[in-house]
Amino acid sequence: MSDTGSAFAGEVVAIYTTPAEGTPTRSQNEVRAVTGQGLEGDRYFFHREPGSDPGKRSEITLIEVEAIEALRKDLGIDFGLGDSRRNVITRNVPLNHLVFRRFKVGDVTLEGVRLAEPCGYLEDLTSKGVREALIHRGGLRARIVRDGTIHVGDAVSPDA
Repeated sequence: MSDTGSAFAGEVVAIYTTPAEGTPTRSQNEVRAVTGQGLEGDRYFFHREPGSDPGKRSEITLIEVEAIEALRKDLGIDFGLGDSRRNVITRNVPLNHLVFRRFKVGDVTLEGVRLAEPCGYLEDLTSKGVREALIHRGGLRARIVRDGTIHVGDAVSPDA
């Protein structure tokens, strides 16, 4: 792993869940992360990806606030934090470097599973150009290794 992914000190900027597909995301101050299930109150809490290996299943999604800010600044796209449809918005966290790596979000341990590349559905719900602008910057899909509660303001760091 590069130095960028092995040493960082970030934080949780915002948390979002949505109870059903296509419904607006809801801002949360905290959310319970449950191993093997996901985030309480989120539509994927009991979701099982057909044929997926439980060790590779995505239970939580994260995105860097810097990517969202770049959409606004560089491309003039009106895009709110919840518009990303990711669960946890981070600052100063190199998410792309955390695929197959464990990291801490407060007292919760996560493991990166794969990049969360944007899809056409996200663009349909938001603005034209979002999909292309977020390629390789759409965040990270992760699984919950050790459950607990994630709070806005929690530290995000490599798992020691």
